[in-house]
Order: sequence, then C-alpha cells, then structure tokens
Amino acid sequence: MTSGESSLTLDRGLALLQAVADAGGEAATISELAARIGASRAAVYRLLGPLDERGLVFRDGSKVRLGVALLRLSAQVLPQLREAAQPVLRELAERAGATAHLSVAEGEQAQAIAVVEPSWTSFHVAYRVGTRHAVSRGAAGNAITMRAGRQQWVVGSGELQPGVAGVAAPLRGMSGLRASVGVLSLEPVDAEQVGPLVAETADTLVRALRPSATAP
Repeated sequence: MTSGESSLTLDRGLALLQAVADAGGEAATISELAARIGASRAAVYRLLGPLDERGLVFRDGSKVRLGVALLRLSAQVLPQLREAAQPVLRELAERAGATAHLSVAEGEQAQAIAVVEPSWTSFHVAYRVGTRHAVSRGAAGNAITMRAGRQQWVVGSGELQPGVAGVAAPLRGMSGLRASVGVLSLEPVDAEQVGPLVAETADTLVRALRPSATAP
C-alpha cells in the first residue's frame, strides 16, 4: 500500500469513527455509516475491523457503537485540556474580575473541567471542577449548543445558582469537542464589556489546542 493509499485509509477510518460518535446514544447501522462517509458497505466492514480489534468501536450484528477503549483515550484528553486552559482562564479571570471556567459537554450534561478564580476581588463565585448541569441550562450550556452565526457569546442569570450571572462563548473549529469558556459573577455583568473578553479567550484556547485552527 502506498503512502497516499495509507493516508486515504486513515482518513476514512477516522471519518467512520466520527460518524459512529455522531450517532450519539443510538447505535448506527452499517448502511447509515456507509451513507455518512460516502463509502460502500463492504468498505465500511473493512474499516471497522481494525477499530473493532482495538476496542474503539463495538459491533452488535449490523449495528455499531463506540467502544470502551475510547474511555482510556478520553481520560488522557482532559488533563491536556486543563493544562492548555489554565493560563488563558487565569488572564480572563483577572481581566473580568470573575470566576473563569472551561466546560465540556458529555452527552446532555455540561461539566466544568477547569476553573480559575480571580486573585484581586473580595467576593467571587466558588465553582468546583467536576460540577455538572444540563446543556440546556446556564450560559455555559447555552454557549455549547449555540449555532454558528453572528452571536459570539450568551448571557445567563440565576439559572444554575440564584444571584449568579454568567457569560460564555463556544469553542469553535474543534471537531468532536463541544465546549465553552465562560465567567461567573455575583454582581451584574456588563455583557458588552465582558462578552468580547470571553469570546477572545475562547478563540485563544482554540489556537492553543490546535495551532492551525482558525475560529470562524
């Protein structure tokens, strides 16, 4: 097999894995996967072989789900995300005077995986790493589910904690990663001032995670 053929096979294998992931909680059929990646059923069966052997997918007859081996891979991703996020969240927290956080979607839940509190404020929101809430609630969740368009950030107030205001922006240009950067404050937030800071931080983090990425 030539290097070009190997590259094409790898690309199709990754596209197939992404297609399985995009099926969400529902198992995808071979026919559905073939349609999604633009390949024949026979090609899908060939591509599934190595993924199945490595535990990246699980085949149940003609249906395919993600495999448990992905859990081992994902366990290595979060520490890298946290490390990349810490300096940009620190800058955001200090500039906004509010608690900054990075939240990642896992199914229908948003989880805070990195939190930085400002060093100079007398009072600020105490927000724990690992805190979860529905992606349909709060600025962080609404930013994650926000469609691409002119809107760069969203504002929330009191949805997760009474008296707590939030501003969040999605991380865009990261295939397979549904996440947002945001701030939480005990005082009313000037969205016109803080919103651009949050959106700028989201773009900076995308570039840190993927230097070749450009935010739309």
